[in-house]
Amino acid sequence: MSETIPAVSLRGITKTFGPVKANDHVDLDVYRGEILALLGENGSGKTTLMNMLSGIYFPDEGTIAIDGRPVVIDSPHTAMQLGIGMIHQHFKLVDVFTAAENVALGMPGKLDLKETARRIREICAQYGFDVDPNQKVYEMSVSEKQTVEIVKVLYRGADILILDEPTAVLTPQEAQKLFNVLHAMRCDGKAIVIITHKMHEVLAISDRVAVLRKGSYVGETRTSQTSVSDMTTRMVGHSVKLDIERKKPKNPEPRIEVSHLSVRSAEGVLKLNDVSFTANSGEILGIAGIAGSGQKELLEAIAGLQRVESGSITYCSPSGAREELIGKSPLEISRLGVGLSFVPEDRLGMGLVGSMSVTDNMMLRTYRSGHTAFTRRRQPRDIAKHVVDDLQVATPSLRTQVQQLSGGNVQKVLVGREITSAPTVLLTAYAVRGLDINSSYVIYDLLNRQKESGVAVIYVGEDLDVLIQLADRILVLCGGEVSGIVKGTKAKKKELGLMMTHVGGERI
Repeated sequence: MSETIPAVSLRGITKTFGPVKANDHVDLDVYRGEILALLGENGSGKTTLMNMLSGIYFPDEGTIAIDGRPVVIDSPHTAMQLGIGMIHQHFKLVDVFTAAENVALGMPGKLDLKETARRIREICAQYGFDVDPNQKVYEMSVSEKQTVEIVKVLYRGADILILDEPTAVLTPQEAQKLFNVLHAMRCDGKAIVIITHKMHEVLAISDRVAVLRKGSYVGETRTSQTSVSDMTTRMVGHSVKLDIERKKPKNPEPRIEVSHLSVRSAEGVLKLNDVSFTANSGEILGIAGIAGSGQKELLEAIAGLQRVESGSITYCSPSGAREELIGKSPLEISRLGVGLSFVPEDRLGMGLVGSMSVTDNMMLRTYRSGHTAFTRRRQPRDIAKHVVDDLQVATPSLRTQVQQLSGGNVQKVLVGREITSAPTVLLTAYAVRGLDINSSYVIYDLLNRQKESGVAVIYVGEDLDVLIQLADRILVLCGGEVSGIVKGTKAKKKELGLMMTHVGGERI
């Protein structure tokens, strides 16, 4: 790594959105031949800072220099001309196009797909990618789509790369392949910035760590000279307990029995095939699987939001009564005590109303319990205050519209509302997606508290390290089928990754 002239030099970068100062006079250098991990809590300004470098935003104050030369980056096109490419967490590909067509899309000059395919193969050979230029995007796995995104910016000549949460939906094996590629690009002299909340990945892949806190730059360190605890303290400003305590389930009893469940999408695609398992009271049942393996459809089927083709879903109440859930409405299922906290990519598209306040979103759970034509606002206000205090939701007031909160705080409101409804079964999907480590551990603690109170918690997660520490049992889905069920205390990350891509494994 050459430390004479930085590939990127940011000085005094400031960006405000109304009264919120997203970045406050940030100084940051990125060098060629290194991988820099950019860390910070939700709302600390990481993505905003990188969006200014990639031309999506324009700074209110400050200067940017590329290879020591001051530049003005006023658009993504200008950023690309300067050799800067950003790979976003949510892919920007046209599904019905091939890899070559997506790479060539928007390039000047005459379209020559044969030449594009040749150049793609050349890039793949140089860095160890595996891409078929003629394959349609909708036929690709998540990791293959991500590879196309990286090839796309390299094809355009990028030698400064920014990756935002690149391993969020990858298996451990796919993540390792990505790391190998990033190492190859680093050795080729590329300057790489990676934004991630996964601390073990920071230690595995980066050379240097830079930390933002509440929009301000708080310092940097060599990765070899830091630890997870030290990085977390820098991010949050105080020490955070990083051990997820898993207690043995007390007197577990069946709460949800799923038997030979099959589900098809509206397009007729088989999403779940002959799925069977039992979720017990006082335990956390983890659900692992690569994106699109049927996790969403499974939880929605239990909650009455998904049409079922065959099979049964039985709710076993604490009193011993048994109820078939298939055929019941979501309201009927909710009244039985089955709570769904589903956090999709579109956080405001399901569960919360963006134009309503935090209090009014709590009222969506209780307005039917009134005995008059007027809604009862005192109880929802008390619930909202409890959620805001317990989950440390950053909001100006309980009257603030949910759509004005950051994505992480929206998630806290949604998860908190479901937990306070006192369910006997709690379904959580991606409850910590996009949350910083401090906020994530608040959620993990709440889930453990629900388990200790006798709730059956079904937790769909992306981070296998967390699943292994948090869950009492882990059910692995592969292509809509149960690949295996293993005890959390015996689970190994590598084995889970293999089960996520191959049907057939141990059941307990």
